Amino acid sequence: MKKIAHFPYIGRGFTLIELLIVITLIGILAGIMLSVVNYNVHLGNARNTKRRLELHTISIAVVQYTTDTGLLPTALPDTETEICKSGGVANCSGLVDLTVLTANTKYLVTMPNDPKNESTDGTGYTIYKTPAGRVTVSAPLAENGIVLNVTR
Repeated sequence: MKKIAHFPYIGRGFTLIELLIVITLIGILAGIMLSVVNYNVHLGNARNTKRRLELHTISIAVVQYTTDTGLLPTALPDTETEICKSGGVANCSGLVDLTVLTANTKYLVTMPNDPKNESTDGTGYTIYKTPAGRVTVSAPLAENGIVLNVTR
């Protein structure tokens, strides 16, 4: 009579340790891939943080100028217009010239520039005076679908 083996496939499969190691490696690789895929989102968020800070810087400089002189800068338009880089190095035609803020570095040392700005004369930020006399500074180049503006 022939003897029938109860477990004919013993030794042919993977051990539990081998399976756990493979699953762990797959999880680590998936985590790395997710961080690489979201890398541009994280960079955009970092640039948006810088924009937010620079918008506050410009708006605070306008408020300080207004506090000192009692008047808003005369160059402020009623429609949203890009701010000139100022400092005598840019052609400010068609742009808002806020050299009163950078003169003698009293309010700003230099006019902040948007991280993604490719304009040679503009900063990439816009500014305008509302009908109520308030000033709004915006970052139209903001990333990840975020609208950035500061009104004071």
